[in-house]
Amino acid sequence: MSEAEERRWVGVMLDKLAAQEGRRVLGDAELTARAERLSEQYFGGRARPSTVRWVTNQNTRWGSCTPSEGSIRLSHRLQGMPEYVVDYVLLHELAHLLVPGHGPRFWELLEAYPRTERARGYLEGVVAAERLPTVPADAED
Repeated sequence: MSEAEERRWVGVMLDKLAAQEGRRVLGDAELTARAERLSEQYFGGRARPSTVRWVTNQNTRWGSCTPSEGSIRLSHRLQGMPEYVVDYVLLHELAHLLVPGHGPRFWELLEAYPRTERARGYLEGVVAAERLPTVPADAED
């Protein structure tokens, strides 16, 4: 497969995944409510964020958490991605309210979410697609 075919294929597959999962964008209040539901469902309600919001200043990470403040921030780049991907990032940040760092105990918490591996693969695919060199449309033929 040529690089141009690979780029085209990745784009087609990402579009199909997005269409299947829908492109609903949550507001900050809905995001907070979703985080609370996820905490209850997967962590027994132990992860209690004080704030959950979208931010536009995170271009190299999908989310961040400040455990001492209980604040969670998600990159605006997640908006429009499949809900299971947003849920995974929310759970990842919620887990940091319970366990700092990315040690074994942290990853054990995330094993409770059945779509962890799928969501991580999706995000890895997005990053890979962003790194592909751009080729003018007339050069792909």
